[in-house]
Amino acid sequence: MAGAVYKVIELVGTSTESWEDAAKTAVEAAAKSVRDLRIAEVVEFDLQLGEGGKVASYRAKVKVSFKHEIKG
Repeated sequence: MAGAVYKVIELVGTSTESWEDAAKTAVEAAAKSVRDLRIAEVVEFDLQLGEGGKVASYRAKVKVSFKHEIKG
């Protein structure tokens, strides 16, 4: 039985609305240039702060895996 190999990349998505939107932004951007996305794992949340300590944007660090194609 043949196995498979997957590559994992780490992305940071941002949103002015929510952490969920930030994660979605990262995954949707990856989907535009990477084929066979398999799993997205949110590994960290943080906030970018603006003037007066107000929340300027939400950030989500996301690990995305996809099937690695081995040629040859």
